[in-house]
Amino acid sequence: MNTKFLKNIALISMLAATISACKKDTDAIIPDETPANAAKEFKYLRVLVSDELSNKLSLIDPFESKISSIDGKYPLASLYGIAGGRYAAVLYGPQHLAEVFDTGLQTHTDHIDVIHAGKWAAITATNLKPTHFKTSGNESLIFNDGEGTLSLGTLSEFNTAGAKFRTINAGLVPHHGAMAQFDNGTIAVTAAPAGGSANRVIVIDKQGKHLYESTMEIGALHGNATDGINAVFGGFSNSSATAGGVLVVTANGVQKFIPNPEGFGAFRLGSIYYAKAANKFIGYVATKGAYWIDIANDRISPLYSGSDAYQCKIDLGGKKLYVLTLDGKLRIYDLATGTLLKEGSVTSAVAATDTYKPVLEASARFIYLALPASGEVAQVNVTDFSKVFKHKVTSRPVRLTLAGFESDASHND
Repeated sequence: MNTKFLKNIALISMLAATISACKKDTDAIIPDETPANAAKEFKYLRVLVSDELSNKLSLIDPFESKISSIDGKYPLASLYGIAGGRYAAVLYGPQHLAEVFDTGLQTHTDHIDVIHAGKWAAITATNLKPTHFKTSGNESLIFNDGEGTLSLGTLSEFNTAGAKFRTINAGLVPHHGAMAQFDNGTIAVTAAPAGGSANRVIVIDKQGKHLYESTMEIGALHGNATDGINAVFGGFSNSSATAGGVLVVTANGVQKFIPNPEGFGAFRLGSIYYAKAANKFIGYVATKGAYWIDIANDRISPLYSGSDAYQCKIDLGGKKLYVLTLDGKLRIYDLATGTLLKEGSVTSAVAATDTYKPVLEASARFIYLALPASGEVAQVNVTDFSKVFKHKVTSRPVRLTLAGFESDASHND
């Protein structure tokens, strides 16, 4: 009995040790709230960069710390991420050319496939002075300042040999214009008198037919965004340009004007953003800062008020606002609440008179700053500004955009 008892005790002890060992192994692989790869960028995110002087574009794969050099057509390309993630628009305004870059990343909802290396897509547009770009769903739109026309491209055409953006002619005169896509397929677009700046907005269809004419004339419209139902355009109250506000145009043609706050002065909100995740409109002008635009209550109110902000951007997910000031300090705001989440220095001070200052874009994990003076793109950790990795690109990087996906999931995961 004693021998049997001792054998049982030994067996129980051995089982307990095994269970304990298994528990330790299990504990070791339970993920923390912060993923193990949070110190790295998402595997399938890309950064596209253009240069002031060189035709070369740089494609950065931050996860792999890899840079590819892309042969572009001209320097100073304007870059825009395209809805859907895979593509980026590349506009050469003075050279009357627009192209599309294909990252080769294809989403399958639960994972991403790399179907080929980054390369140029087949589609192009050759209208005069392509300048303003918007994208929604499967469609991308360009406003051509030199013609007063729009160029429309759809995702399904991007890699069709010889494909061209389709021209939409609504009978507008050439002007520095802008447009917004509504969810019902119609388009809000600026109109202007001959030789003048944009002062009205009309609603058209994709054939250029006027569906709703302008009911309000204001002054020097510039900058716009849409939530799919309402389009918001920054501008002045009238042609005297002594006071500003925003023009709100609905998909069914209703228009109203919301004035800037009392004492705002002779300034307009020249950049308008819509943060989809937060369902908020934000207006920005360097001389006054960043402002909430409450279209339901006809009110514009300060988020960051100051005359020193030179970059104001929404992150890729549409959740946070990034405000960069001349002293090199970055402020991050939660757009759901307006709370200041973090502030600190991310770059050296710059002069207000500098033609090309650092430009900023951000993912959920990192801030990217194109630094013209050093020929680098700085990758700054969102939660710890002291953690910076610099990518050496071309000699004068001045523009960048994010493409790809905030995802680490591959086909085999």
